Amino acid sequence: MDQILFYIQYAPVASAIFAATILISLLAFYNDELYSKSILQPYSIARGSRVYTLITSGFIHKDWMHLFFNMYSFQLFALNLEVRIGHWQFALLYIVSLIVSDIPTVLKHKDDYWYNSLGASGAISAVVFSFILFKPMMSLGLIFIPFLELPAIVFGALYLIYCVYASRKGIGNINHDAHFYGALCGIIITIVLYPVVLTGFIDSIRAGMH
Repeated sequence: MDQILFYIQYAPVASAIFAATILISLLAFYNDELYSKSILQPYSIARGSRVYTLITSGFIHKDWMHLFFNMYSFQLFALNLEVRIGHWQFALLYIVSLIVSDIPTVLKHKDDYWYNSLGASGAISAVVFSFILFKPMMSLGLIFIPFLELPAIVFGALYLIYCVYASRKGIGNINHDAHFYGALCGIIITIVLYPVVLTGFIDSIRAGMH
């Protein structure tokens, strides 16, 4: 309980997004109308309708596993990131990344009536990569391969390469483009809002190499 109160006090934006995403996702699991109205459909957006789904699609998920992985990743980085960069800065980074990460998808699938996308992965990629700028040498790994950990900067580079490869090959029913552009968006916004992060980023890498 003390930990929850701590995050609500010091990371209210991230806490609110975390709670809202879980609540809305759960409601959408059992409400087909909410689900269909919230999901991203590039075909419609390209024709000037359902533009709001650039935001709402980030608050619903395909299933419990999709929701779990996204929220697990979110809570690992988002709460601490907000404490580092500030409340309105975190809100700006998250919402802008949520929208911008899906724009390439809209352009790519604007003529595909049956293509839909959902989930907070683009914005969460932004949060993760923003945090990597502050801690480039921390250890990161995959939840299902706990014994394999790499420096965050290496993990991030491999992640971006995989996103490009997976997008070109169409691997899985996953919007890899949103992951990639969300990550880039997180990096850019963090540098714009907090340019001194670059100095700390370079210093951390130099220290880690000695």
